[in-house]
Amino acid sequence: METIVNRVAESGIITLDLTPFLPAEEVAVFDLKPFLFREMILREKDYRAALAAMDWEQYRNHNVALTCTADAIIPVWAYMLAASSLEPVASSVYFGTETEMINALIQNRINAMDIDEYADKRVVIKGCGDTHIPEAAYVAITRRLRVVVKSLMYGEPCSMVPVYKRK
Repeated sequence: METIVNRVAESGIITLDLTPFLPAEEVAVFDLKPFLFREMILREKDYRAALAAMDWEQYRNHNVALTCTADAIIPVWAYMLAASSLEPVASSVYFGTETEMINALIQNRINAMDIDEYADKRVVIKGCGDTHIPEAAYVAITRRLRVVVKSLMYGEPCSMVPVYKRK
């Protein structure tokens, strides 16, 4: 009788799932567009009054993307005022779109990871799953691990696409 050998298990390949790098906290968007007069002009007095009357608790423990979706020139201090009000309640405040914020949060988590455990190893970045992983995460993990791994692949251990191999 022939013994079945799991060559994938014996290969020493480490599979890395990027799902844990996704933000755990909810992401909210704070858009300055509703504060604009005719979606074009920011009136300081009205804006300050609206911020003072705002219920900031809705942003508690959220990552907040601070943006303006109107095609208007927004003075820098307007973003600063909103950030000043958001900072005490939000988990984090980021200038940009929701997508840009998620990408930045993932990048920060990838940059903070300990890469020593991947030194001189064969690593496959998991490519299939129920959760959407932004492309920016794959670029970030490639940049982070390439300097230490023996080889880097994408996919699943049974079906991998080679990405990098140290010479």
